[in-house]
Amino acid sequence: MENRIRDRRRATLRWACAGVFVLLLAGCGYNFAGRGGESVFPTVKTLYVESFINKTSEANLDNIFRTAFNSEIVQNGRFKLAGSMEEADAVLRGTIQALVAAPIAYKPSNLAAEDRITVVMDLSLEDGKSAKPLWSSYGFTMTGDYAITSVGVTEVSRRNALVKLGSDSAEKAYRLMMSDF
Repeated sequence: MENRIRDRRRATLRWACAGVFVLLLAGCGYNFAGRGGESVFPTVKTLYVESFINKTSEANLDNIFRTAFNSEIVQNGRFKLAGSMEEADAVLRGTIQALVAAPIAYKPSNLAAEDRITVVMDLSLEDGKSAKPLWSSYGFTMTGDYAITSVGVTEVSRRNALVKLGSDSAEKAYRLMMSDF
């Protein structure tokens, strides 16, 4: 009988310690940068996304990525999108250095069934007046996959994969920028 009471007290003490530990973790004050009161760039209210420089042979890639970055800025609502560089507190610049496609899956006939596209970019956020660098990421790399089927369908799949890659890149870059990484 005495052992049961002692075992119950130990179990209760363990559960109480675990509960206190969980409460301490929940109340530690951790939050994501770019959310709430303080900002990484307190003087930046408006942002302009300059046309990306495309150093690849992929046509229209610069427009896909610029559109994706504009959408990400509008969607997050932290900055207003400026209509020109002159109106902006900061300017985001991007150079697409490389776009590589490589097969990652094969059909039984040894033809590619799926490709992975990898994009490498240089990104920088600069003060709109002084051109002083506020944030940069050189060699920023992202990947995306798409299925290879018939000729017309594969081109649509590739195009959709590039649009998704642009969107995913914009989201990741924005998060890195807002967390000052």
